[in-house]
Amino acid sequence: MRIEQVAVQLYTLRDYLKTPEDFQESLQKVADIGYRSVEVAGPRPVSESEIASLCAEKGLVINSCHEESDLILNNPHKVVENLEAFGCRYTAYPYPRDINFNSEESVMGLVNGLDAAGKVLKAAGKVLTYHNHDLELDILKGVPILEIIYGETNPEYLQGEIDTYWIHAGGSSPQAWCARLRDRLPLLHLKDYATDEDGTARFAEIGHGILDFKTIIATAEASGCEWFIVEQDTCPGDPFKSLEMSFRYISDNLVEA
Repeated sequence: MRIEQVAVQLYTLRDYLKTPEDFQESLQKVADIGYRSVEVAGPRPVSESEIASLCAEKGLVINSCHEESDLILNNPHKVVENLEAFGCRYTAYPYPRDINFNSEESVMGLVNGLDAAGKVLKAAGKVLTYHNHDLELDILKGVPILEIIYGETNPEYLQGEIDTYWIHAGGSSPQAWCARLRDRLPLLHLKDYATDEDGTARFAEIGHGILDFKTIIATAEASGCEWFIVEQDTCPGDPFKSLEMSFRYISDNLVEA
């Protein structure tokens, strides 16, 4: 993994992106830390093309974005337009909103919708990925739902954005899932997992939790991963400080010399 492949998931900074001025200032802080890429998610106080211009001004590459779940399934052509404006290939289906994971019919409806949307994106030279949480590791008819999602979709139409924290939280192995999605994993969310003294799980800065990122990253690279995206859903204080802590650990321990 090269430092140029390390990015920030802007959802981490969602409370600091609500106005055009905040958005620009936050991008500058991200660049000042040393990040060279972002995944767009969260508030968009300006247009997609304006976000692209702001990122370019700060020397930040937009590698991907998260679009609304309903937009991806119901209007993939608009998603293509947004990706064109951002100047990137990848988007992620962010969350299975309104999907009943206790229902095979509902899950297969999602699978078919993802396939259909991904086909539209592929025709336009774009790529749809799936961003998991822990609920996709629930069991349906004896199989984790995430296995159904990837097993029943066409790899040409749906690729992966594995989230390391949520895979671990769901009782599975991030390394195993990175290996399983060989040649199908362009994006990876780097998100560490820690527990408080009472056993409560919490999000942690990279290197400050229990996940073995050297092994995870090596496995993801072997599967063809292109972008390694730092995300921290909640931070104990200033999220910019948390992003800086993660970046320093990654720079010192996880990137190629």
